[in-house]
Amino acid sequence: MLLEKKEVFVGLNGVKIGKENGMRAGLYNSPSPQQRFRRRGLAQRRPAHLYLLIAGLLSIAGFIFVGLRGHTNPSQSVSERAAGIDGSTEEALSLDSLSRQLGDQMILCKSYAVIAKENNNLQLAWHLSAQIRAAQQLLSLTATRGTPILWDEAEPIMREMAALIFQAKELHYDSATMLMKLKAEMQALEEMANTAATQSATFGQLAAEAVPKSLHCLSLRLVTKWATDEKLREKVGAAEKNLAPKLTDTRLYHFCVFSDNVLGASVVINSTIVNSHHPELLVFHVVTDLVNHGAMQTWFAENDFKGVAIEIRYVESFTWLNATYVPVLKQLQDAGTQSYYFRSNTQGGGETQKTALKFRNPKYLSMLNHLRFYIPEVYPTLEKVVFLDDDVVVQRDLSDLFSLDLHGNVNGAVETCLESFHRFHKYLNFSHPKIKSHFDPDACGWAFGMNVFDLDKWREKNVTARYHYWQEQNVDRTLWKLGTLPAGLLAFYGLTEPLDRHWHILGLGYDANIDTESIENGAVVHYNGNMKPWLKLAMSRYKPVWERYVDYENPYLRQCNFH
Repeated sequence: MLLEKKEVFVGLNGVKIGKENGMRAGLYNSPSPQQRFRRRGLAQRRPAHLYLLIAGLLSIAGFIFVGLRGHTNPSQSVSERAAGIDGSTEEALSLDSLSRQLGDQMILCKSYAVIAKENNNLQLAWHLSAQIRAAQQLLSLTATRGTPILWDEAEPIMREMAALIFQAKELHYDSATMLMKLKAEMQALEEMANTAATQSATFGQLAAEAVPKSLHCLSLRLVTKWATDEKLREKVGAAEKNLAPKLTDTRLYHFCVFSDNVLGASVVINSTIVNSHHPELLVFHVVTDLVNHGAMQTWFAENDFKGVAIEIRYVESFTWLNATYVPVLKQLQDAGTQSYYFRSNTQGGGETQKTALKFRNPKYLSMLNHLRFYIPEVYPTLEKVVFLDDDVVVQRDLSDLFSLDLHGNVNGAVETCLESFHRFHKYLNFSHPKIKSHFDPDACGWAFGMNVFDLDKWREKNVTARYHYWQEQNVDRTLWKLGTLPAGLLAFYGLTEPLDRHWHILGLGYDANIDTESIENGAVVHYNGNMKPWLKLAMSRYKPVWERYVDYENPYLRQCNFH
């Protein structure tokens, strides 16, 4: 069916659309050979070079050849047609194919439908969607039957889509308007994403810092028991006298755990004992704060830990840890430092606010967190210890750590650098001349959480004095921003022996993609990060590893609704 030059289309709103506008809106005439030949005849009467005429004739011949190749012989069987390129496929490859024209119009209609919805023109959007569905059904039908689209089938749909496209253009739904709207929407979405990320960081940080109700309940009940049960206190006092010789026996395996979390410390100790080949040789030195001292004493006195020696002390009893000796305590008395930690500027968004939240984390102010740099002074008679954080789980016997050769180094730790990740320049400010002149920015970082310390070498190298020096240099926080790890990297620089990675598997508190085999084969797994295993925001995939060493039938845990 051919359209005459004077033919007029009518749109949805009754607007008459001339042939020229219909062509401009995307409607094309039937790609018949006669019409193409008439157009070429007109072109021949125009002045042109001979090679253009030859090229035109070759193009016409090519189109005719493709059309003949694409014509399906009615007598040809289905299997014969399936063996070669079917008519619909070759028709779709043609420049003048109806399927291609339908596809182009569908793309325009989809774009205008989205813009019409944004402008609340639901009627136009509905009509565009209806024609898109009609075109899709026609294309699906022709693909199923394996024959090209017929003009009589395509013409009504193309006519209606052309009218709708023209109407959309008349409403100024053009590409320039579309780009402006999309840019505005992208900017709005980016602002929303930044706000959501900041809120997520805020809520996650608050959840990580807060003490869960059940854990607070446990501490209160244990402290109450300690304060009201005189027989319990007498029992603990007698036990301390009996275990005193073991506390200084260098032939035994000594472990340090510094924590104010009763349940966290319990899992560390319980998992170490359960997986030890010789639990009778283990000695645990637990240091907590005065508030939780009674809770710790009650818990370890009333639960069975196979008779292992467990010493409980509180950090306030170390009177030599004062502002005169400890740079961190001295800095906390400074008004500028207090303002920095407690009244950080949280105005603005993005990374500034996230960083300010990290600065206010209480763990960076806790002396329990900095006590690891004073282990030789806390335990002056010991020669070698294994330091464990309260958010680790031990899965293998750790006695081999005490026989490791550290090659004259002080600290045995698992390195964390993979390519450029977790190297010194990630933690320290190498634009500062003191850092730049003393350290290699590509030096490999390592992790606290499971460390072997040779205390004799520590005293020999005077590592605590090195730690004091760098803490005093960072009084204005220009060398590093927060945490104990940067200070540890500087204090133990050149004094750290790399351990095999299987000794310490990190990331269970923030990385959801840790290999299962690595976790199963790890001697110690570490929930470093905000998603601690005792919090509700802990990752469910890793929580069973920790819960394996929690007795939920314990009366105290049941009273405090642990589950």
